[in-house]
Amino acid sequence: MTATHHQPEQVLTPEQALSRQAQGEPTDALTTEPRAPREPGGVAEAGAPAFTPETDPLEVIRWALAAHPDVLMPSAFNLNGVVLLDLAVRAGYRGEVVFVDTGYHFAETLQTRDRLAARYPELTFVTLNAGASPDDGQTDPVLYAGDPDACCAVRKVAPLQRYLKDRAPSALLNARSRDQATTRADIPFVEAGARVKVNPLAHWTRERLETYAAEHDLPVNPLYFDGFLSIGCWPCTRAVRPGEDARAGRWAGKGKTECGLWAGEGKL
Repeated sequence: MTATHHQPEQVLTPEQALSRQAQGEPTDALTTEPRAPREPGGVAEAGAPAFTPETDPLEVIRWALAAHPDVLMPSAFNLNGVVLLDLAVRAGYRGEVVFVDTGYHFAETLQTRDRLAARYPELTFVTLNAGASPDDGQTDPVLYAGDPDACCAVRKVAPLQRYLKDRAPSALLNARSRDQATTRADIPFVEAGARVKVNPLAHWTRERLETYAAEHDLPVNPLYFDGFLSIGCWPCTRAVRPGEDARAGRWAGKGKTECGLWAGEGKL
């Protein structure tokens, strides 16, 4: 089930790229993380159990359901999200799965959402900004090119923040894992904040996620197999190259690593 890639390119760290640039050498080879300033690692919730890296995600989810019966799950239906959905249902989750339609999603992402909704009728799939499109008047249709932070803030972060303010869940069940990017390298199983963030897959590697998805015949977004290891909006997502982390194809070249849901001033 491993995603396919093209032939490897030379991989430069940011420091190597800057050094070559200073010497007048070409720097068009691949540059890896970090692409944006890294925030301090997430702070573990003081009242959570002392989970270890070997703790089964099902145990973490069951704890979350008992401690936070109103827990809610945002999802963009990437590999991590699809695996978490299946685990959550196995653990007894019967709540909402909230997806933000920015108007720029790949058709394959929307189709994956629909396949998941059909597979898990016990869950309530909620789509915010349903029917959004580049010409809906929410933003300049090409805002993503000039100011991707502003585009994400208006089209993705704000709709979800409004919904969460209305629903007021005490916790969010989400699919982030440590090996996705350096910005996520320290996330704990249970993260403190305005709302508790429960990260059952924090210690699962991509290989383990792929194995689980294959074993359970999960409906993974078909773009994943073309190297799109993290799939956002089509104008700001490309396939990942060898040597890059799973989120390197998001906002490549923009100095941006996160959409703003999990990092920054407007984080959940």
